[in-house]
Amino acid sequence: QVQLVESGGGLVQPGGSLTLSCVASGFTFSSAAMSWYRQAPGKQRELVTTITSAGGITNYIASVKGRFTISRDNAKNTVYLQMNSLKPEDTAVYYCQARSGTVYKYLYYWGRGTQVTVSS
Repeated sequence: QVQLVESGGGLVQPGGSLTLSCVASGFTFSSAAMSWYRQAPGKQRELVTTITSAGGITNYIASVKGRFTISRDNAKNTVYLQMNSLKPEDTAVYYCQARSGTVYKYLYYWGRGTQVTVSS
């Protein structure tokens, strides 16, 4: 059974930092590309960043460049999102996504999300 469990969210003041974690099980984590998405109230879910199975980082959305960093630890089946200099507009539910399989057939898995609230 595939599971993605996010943690590390919470309430933080503007300018603060949080580190999100996503622990994966039920598939070959080291072969999967991992992504963080977020969804703010009343908005569509958006892709924040992706890290490939090899550890290459493919993109960050413009609004988080220079502030957020994605990383992974294949020995722990965990992907992280280090978030610095947080802004109120970063408030959202943050979701972890895994993409496994091959170009012939990708399989996508989602976690349930963790709430991040940036407010004074």
